[in-house]
Amino acid sequence: MARLVHCKKLSTEEEGLESIPFPGPKGQYIYDHISQKAWQEWIAMQTVLINEHRLSSFEPKAKALIESEREKFLFGTDFQMPEGYVPLKS
Repeated sequence: MARLVHCKKLSTEEEGLESIPFPGPKGQYIYDHISQKAWQEWIAMQTVLINEHRLSSFEPKAKALIESEREKFLFGTDFQMPEGYVPLKS
């Protein structure tokens, strides 16, 4: 049986993550309050951010940017797409 959470991103009852996404209190908080669906949306958005900003995930400034944007995307209301981003046409 799937674990259900009230997802803070989607404001609906959804299937929760199968495991904590990363160690520490923030990972636990995400596990407790974010759905699998919202997390997958974040993973896709994280890829966009890395590509658009040409980030190297091992650099401290890049990690800080990703963490800040993750907070905005999952829990806030002030997330914005990268300036100049144009989605691919299908």
